Amino acid sequence: MAEPEGTALEELQARREQLRSRYLAPASGRPATTARGVHHVAFICRDVEETVRFYQELLGFPLVEMVENRDYQGSTHFFFDLGNGNLLGFFDFPGHDHPPFAETVGGVQHLALSVDAEAHAAARRALDAAGVAYAGPDRGVEESLYFQDPNGVPVELYRERLGVFNGHQIV
Repeated sequence: MAEPEGTALEELQARREQLRSRYLAPASGRPATTARGVHHVAFICRDVEETVRFYQELLGFPLVEMVENRDYQGSTHFFFDLGNGNLLGFFDFPGHDHPPFAETVGGVQHLALSVDAEAHAAARRALDAAGVAYAGPDRGVEESLYFQDPNGVPVELYRERLGVFNGHQIV
C-alpha cells in the first residue's frame, strides 16, 4: 500500500486536525463514558487446542471458560483472562474453511494488549524460544511487540499502562 505524499499528505493531516478540533474535547470537558469496559473480544480460531496453548502456555493468559457456542452446535466458545475483568474469546467453527487473515476495512488491524515490563520481556523470550516471528521493538517504539497468533490475528503486546498512549494519559 502506497503512503500518501506531498499535497495529499498535507490534506490528510489538515483533515485530521479539523476532526480533532471538532470532536476531541479536553479531558476536563469530556463526559463520562457509558461503557464499563470490554467484556470480551471474540475471534474465530482454526484449532482450539493450538489457540489455547498459544495464549495460555506461551503468553500466560489463563483459560477461564470453555463452553459450546450457543449459536452453532458443536462449536467451542472459550475465554482467556486478560486482567482487569477483560476477556479474550474465541470460537471455532468445525467444518468451515478458515481463509488466511486479511487486513481490510471493517476487519481487525491488530489487538493491542497492555502488559508490564516483566511480562513483555517474558513474552519476548517465549516468542523467541517458540520461533514465533515478531516485529519490534522498532520505529523508536520500545514498548511494542507485533506478531500473529496461530489464527493470523495480529497482536501487539504494548508495554504501557491502560489509559495511556505514547506516554500520555488519555483517559
